Amino acid sequence: MPPRRIETGDGRAALAAVAAGDAPRPATATAVRYLLQLLVEKAPGNSVEMRVPPFGAVQVIEGPRHTRGTPPNVVETDAATWIAVATGEEHWADAVTAGRIVASGVRADLSALLPLRP
Repeated sequence: MPPRRIETGDGRAALAAVAAGDAPRPATATAVRYLLQLLVEKAPGNSVEMRVPPFGAVQVIEGPRHTRGTPPNVVETDAATWIAVATGEEHWADAVTAGRIVASGVRADLSALLPLRP
């Protein structure tokens, strides 16, 4: 069963709650998943796995598909960092340099896809 699609209004409301500070966990989860959904829409594919534990993971960018084990191209970050880079509040390179994004693999640089425009 595919994940439930987050409607634009719900996604924007969650992002606004996060931006206002002290968002409840469900709002943070919705914001993260909404931005992951936008990333999938912008760069569909299966060659890079984007992980934001514990809220979600998606596969994006066209290219070689992995079928078992850890994919060769993985990006992992926390919810606050993902929201910041996905909305343009922080630059990808700065988050990588600071160690808040761990990106491995030749296709794991998502900076050209960011920020996302909800």
